[in-house]
Amino acid sequence: MLSPEQNKNELPLIVVMGVAGSGKSTIAAGLAEKLGVDFIEGDALHPQANVNKMAGGQPLTDDDRWPWLEAIGARIDAERAAGMGVVVSCSALKHVYRDCLRKKVNGRVRFILLDGPRDLISQRMIGRKGHFMPQSLLDSQLATLEKPGPDEDAVILDISQTVPNLLVKAAQSVGLQS
Repeated sequence: MLSPEQNKNELPLIVVMGVAGSGKSTIAAGLAEKLGVDFIEGDALHPQANVNKMAGGQPLTDDDRWPWLEAIGARIDAERAAGMGVVVSCSALKHVYRDCLRKKVNGRVRFILLDGPRDLISQRMIGRKGHFMPQSLLDSQLATLEKPGPDEDAVILDISQTVPNLLVKAAQSVGLQS
């Protein structure tokens, strides 16, 4: 939970980002639990056409992503407007995608990039069951990824660490002592 001395105007509005297989959902859900806020699975907001396209091995285009990003931004803003914080899993691969999310909440989104070696991510994707994103799209996601720059409110975490260590570092990055 947030400490009582934290400013109530500083609700946690956090996007855990990265390519498919980087651990976004796991870390975002765990961080939301630590913060005592809702978790939103960004993949659940994809239009069915996007899911079908990715499941068929076709990478999404910017035109495919805009409505999805708008839906995620709207959900973040709804949580903010209700006086709630939120942690969202969302690839947010490009700077302009992150700008779209920031615009919805007047710039008040913190990003946590889960980053790591291609081989590790590939192995994770091969090992997971029931997800629509095939391992064959990993290279297109890596090619699209623009890591957050110094002008963005972001932290980059190395996914080679254990999940408990990543959760500690993610919580510390948003001012929560674990």
